[in-house]
Amino acid sequence: MYMRRTPSDEASRWFLQAQRDLDDARYSAAGERFNLACFLAQQSAEKALKALLYYEGAEAVWGHSVAELCQDVIAIHRDLAPLATIGGPLDKYCIPTRYPNGLPGGIPSDAFVSADAQMAISMAEQVLDTISSKLTS
Repeated sequence: MYMRRTPSDEASRWFLQAQRDLDDARYSAAGERFNLACFLAQQSAEKALKALLYYEGAEAVWGHSVAELCQDVIAIHRDLAPLATIGGPLDKYCIPTRYPNGLPGGIPSDAFVSADAQMAISMAEQVLDTISSKLTS
């Protein structure tokens, strides 16, 4: 029989995966897989935001837009408004980093450079640091 997880337990699962995705983004960047690093950074931020929403009692959290998830989180925690400037830029790394038809030409592995990966990782770090403080308070 399926036992429903507590909001705290579900948040913990999502946040642990967010941390792992961020670690994998750093690893990918070090290996010059910059498109993958960008995507994993976006995924990390997405999962961290979902963790906070689960922590606050959401039963289901849908969508992949970091910008929209930021707005959902800000609606609960107004003090997290600075996250709004991170969501949109991170969303740019969701589709074009993986699919050739997400770009006007070429392939994702040729389109992203170290600076892209470092920017994406830095933004994801900001999200995780911010969310972490809410999950432990």
